[in-house]
Amino acid sequence: MLENKLGITNSAELAREEERLSKLRAVELYEKDILKKFSAGTFKSLSAIHYQLFQDVYDFAGKIRTVNIAKGNFRFAPLMYLEESLKNIEKMPQSTFDEIVEKYIEMNIAHPFREGNGRSTRIWLDCILKEEIKKCIDWSQVDKEDYLLAMERSPIRDIEIKHVLKQALTDKIDDREIFMKGIDVSYYYEGYNIYTTGVIK
Repeated sequence: MLENKLGITNSAELAREEERLSKLRAVELYEKDILKKFSAGTFKSLSAIHYQLFQDVYDFAGKIRTVNIAKGNFRFAPLMYLEESLKNIEKMPQSTFDEIVEKYIEMNIAHPFREGNGRSTRIWLDCILKEEIKKCIDWSQVDKEDYLLAMERSPIRDIEIKHVLKQALTDKIDDREIFMKGIDVSYYYEGYNIYTTGVIK
């Protein structure tokens, strides 16, 4: 149970409120063109996305995590190397689809926030795709199980996640419905069934 601004102590209730509030903020993110203030592919832009989505729920919205975390047997970037990792990821090339997905994978491995990485990073990914190749992902065309399993294996084999995402590319980059599908909370909670987030002591 994460500490939250809402004073909620029931995990199911927190999940519902987090989803409701983050989706309201996502609409605002889209309609006010907030992301146009930031360069696609930078950590600053990702931090802005995370803050926008979760500012009503968590004090750590937009802030780099201060704990080591893992999902199942996989440990994300150790805290002592996290800031350096983010600098290196920011420098990665992003001019082709393959380069962009490789950068996305590395950001997932970094997992810079205590919570809400998946939703924030999917929007971040689409921002880069729109900027560089005038495409984005139609997440309604992505099989959730295929996506989660491919992401789990992506640190050692990225061909699967590239295939899954490439099949769902669309040129409808100004479609609000497609944008909103990227933060569909069902991706996040189904992911919870596959790997459970935990803080490493």
